[in-house]
Amino acid sequence: MSSLVKEELMKTLFGPRRRRLHEFIEVEGAGAQRNYLCAAVTKSKEVEICMVKHWRVDREEKYEIVEKWFLKDLEMIDGKEADTDNPYFDMHFHKVYNMEAYSCASKYTFARTLNKLNAMYLKKDFKIVNFDDTYLNEDSIWSSSSRDFLIVMRVCFFASNLLCLSLCRFS
Repeated sequence: MSSLVKEELMKTLFGPRRRRLHEFIEVEGAGAQRNYLCAAVTKSKEVEICMVKHWRVDREEKYEIVEKWFLKDLEMIDGKEADTDNPYFDMHFHKVYNMEAYSCASKYTFARTLNKLNAMYLKKDFKIVNFDDTYLNEDSIWSSSSRDFLIVMRVCFFASNLLCLSLCRFS
């Protein structure tokens, strides 16, 4: 489903504006509409972060950029609490924007994408705080484009270890 949405966003919104969409996540919005937080790169290699509103009129999908920032203006991304599984994070520009991602995994995916785009295009020092580094690093086994799958796999791995330990008797 997400690849279809990404393709539709590229075709209707980012492609005509000559932007390349790198990543998007669903964030909480009001009412029946959906909101997506997107990271795109312009022809002049500027990294944009956009809030896109998505709604349906009859059978037609509509998309509109309702807010736009530049990565060069991002001072910090705050994951709120690194040791809890929560979808909340703040983006610090000239003011603080509170976000609620669809899942904790999508929050980490977006933070990884911003970190990667920063390394590719800006090489600026911006802070990523209150994120678990294990999931934030691109070279980690737990970070992947398959998002939730590897996190679920890790949870299952730990659960099976606990089960084995609880069933084993120590002499």
